Amino acid sequence: MQRLVQGVHHFQSQVFETQKDLFDRLSRGQRPDTLFITCSDSRINPNLITQTAPGELFIIRNAGNIIPPYGVDHGGETATVEYAVSALEVKDIIICGHSLCGAMSALLEPDLVQDLPAVSKWLGYAETTRRIVKENYSHLCGNELLLATVEENVLNQLENLSNHPSVATRLSRKELHLHAWIYKIETGEVYAYDPPQEQFVPLREATPIVPRPFRRHPAQA
Repeated sequence: MQRLVQGVHHFQSQVFETQKDLFDRLSRGQRPDTLFITCSDSRINPNLITQTAPGELFIIRNAGNIIPPYGVDHGGETATVEYAVSALEVKDIIICGHSLCGAMSALLEPDLVQDLPAVSKWLGYAETTRRIVKENYSHLCGNELLLATVEENVLNQLENLSNHPSVATRLSRKELHLHAWIYKIETGEVYAYDPPQEQFVPLREATPIVPRPFRRHPAQA
């Protein structure tokens, strides 16, 4: 805790004082262009990965970067998506999964969270991912299976997201773009889903996602 307190003092005396123009501008409101949805994993830092400053990303974080289907859950995710899309009018939404994801490991092995009822219930919103993986990826195991699960989950959550009314409306007017990313903790690489190739490819090679289809053929995983 003392390290955090020291960090606050350093921020106030060294960082804030040297960037007063930025923070003065931020005090007058926010206009982020991007909603960034990712996992709560402490190893993921959206601003560090994208090299963005305060005010540039509107961020949702939760276990497994999950967006429940509209109408099923009335929690913070639904409200935050609606605010970002309708009030802030973001132009892009990124759902970013990551390698070595504990939530996806628990999705594959429910016994890992049998004593965590709230976590188990939350992972129920990724049940489609679990079933797709079970039925189509039986030839994989270990980290390959986990990565396939991470990838499928990002695509499934993106599909859930596209059916939220605020998102669907903006998509229909071509005012919003959706993106599926995977961040590899081990290498710092970012992969994005490319619809023409139906694959996750290095970010620079990917094209923006259109409303549908999101799914790649299981054999290509």
